[in-house]
Amino acid sequence: MSIFITLYLLPPLHLFLYATATEDYLLPYSPTDLILLNCGASSNLSSPDGRSWDGDSQSKFAASNPPEASSVFEASTQDPSVDQVPYMTARIFHSNFTYTFPVLSGPKFVRLYFYPSSYSNLDISKSYFSLSANTYQLLKNFSASLTVSAIRPPVDYFTKEFIITVWDNQKLELTFIPSPASFAFVNGIEIVSIPDSFYARGDDNPLTYVGNDHFFYLGNTTALETVYRLNVGGQDISSKGDTGMYRTWHQDSEYLTGQSTGNTPYLPGVKIKYTTKTPAYSAPGTVYSTMRSMGPEPRLNMNYNLTWIFPVDAGFNYLLRLHFCETRKEFKSVNQQVFLIFINNQTAEYDADVIQMSGGNGIPVYKDYIVRVPPGSQSKQDLWLELHPNMERKPTYADAILNGLEIFKLNTTDGNLAGFNPEPRVAPPPAEQLPSLQDRRTGKRSSILTVIAIIGGSIGAVFAYG
Repeated sequence: MSIFITLYLLPPLHLFLYATATEDYLLPYSPTDLILLNCGASSNLSSPDGRSWDGDSQSKFAASNPPEASSVFEASTQDPSVDQVPYMTARIFHSNFTYTFPVLSGPKFVRLYFYPSSYSNLDISKSYFSLSANTYQLLKNFSASLTVSAIRPPVDYFTKEFIITVWDNQKLELTFIPSPASFAFVNGIEIVSIPDSFYARGDDNPLTYVGNDHFFYLGNTTALETVYRLNVGGQDISSKGDTGMYRTWHQDSEYLTGQSTGNTPYLPGVKIKYTTKTPAYSAPGTVYSTMRSMGPEPRLNMNYNLTWIFPVDAGFNYLLRLHFCETRKEFKSVNQQVFLIFINNQTAEYDADVIQMSGGNGIPVYKDYIVRVPPGSQSKQDLWLELHPNMERKPTYADAILNGLEIFKLNTTDGNLAGFNPEPRVAPPPAEQLPSLQDRRTGKRSSILTVIAIIGGSIGAVFAYG
């Protein structure tokens, strides 16, 4: 009798398993592979975020290389903004050098840390090198010195982040190849696994190919480079504040342009309701609880586009992931806010409705788009993202929002992800040769109004900016 009562009181096994499975989407991601290599270091040290980095002096990952292929150096100076780990030691490569990482199959973040400082008598400005990851070319004749000099706002160090898929019975091999009469270097290497089908989603989930009449299929044979990752309308989020993949999210203000930069509503105590479609690891709650909207003035909103501009390498396809979450209490129903999404002057979405896309207030969602940035006379081109209210749908509010944005470069058909080095910076022209603030405002306003006029006449056209 007692056995019967005990069994009766226990919940059915299938209900217990169901409850456990459905809660997985509420948890941060737990990487199956996590490798932190402090290049040039002889012992294990911790970075400010509390993670332990292995010194690579006796690393099993570099065991196949001859001793004379590389040297270990410490940076001669430490800028106040530069962390000790992993930036203050470097491995310098005099000839081809390969790190071999035995990891599980699946997609990985590969992050390379660079501090182009002075190392003994080496002139870091003369360091040029290439880097391959298995069959992909990640960097070609790359200069870390030129790269850091072009970053705005100025920094003394930077990270290059890639997504590489490792196949069954395959290892991840990173090969540094110094250019002739030069040398290569790296300060740190991080490898973090990511969920399957998170960015590359296969043939069963085609993506909108902006400006084309067919879909784009992004499979695991494609490698990606992270170009921008932004917490739109919010503050920087460090890798420690991410959801298990140690991504860094930056403010978007550096890339805003136009007549108005919109509003950033402050909504304390917002609860984000993650779903199986948009699990908790998609982006931190801080991304979804902050936003940039066009603002509360409908007449003003109808006369401008909320606009971001991003310099990118020409000649590549790009994946843009737009993160949305409507958290303002007055937005609860479909058709209260409908807007257009333009990518590179082409209509990516005619009637974006966050409540309709997500399923309700406080529920996050993201949308992916592919766009081609064709080759041109310059190695860098501007990639435009613009939002504008679509009043043809007669929504309650003339507004548009964005919470987060990720932009990735996709490899070409020959496996190449490498762009050109930035041009050496030249001194800015004298102040008297620059257009006045009023001239710049007038020029930008006339350009934007031209676009809006075209939108009113023929939505879906290709828009030209003056």
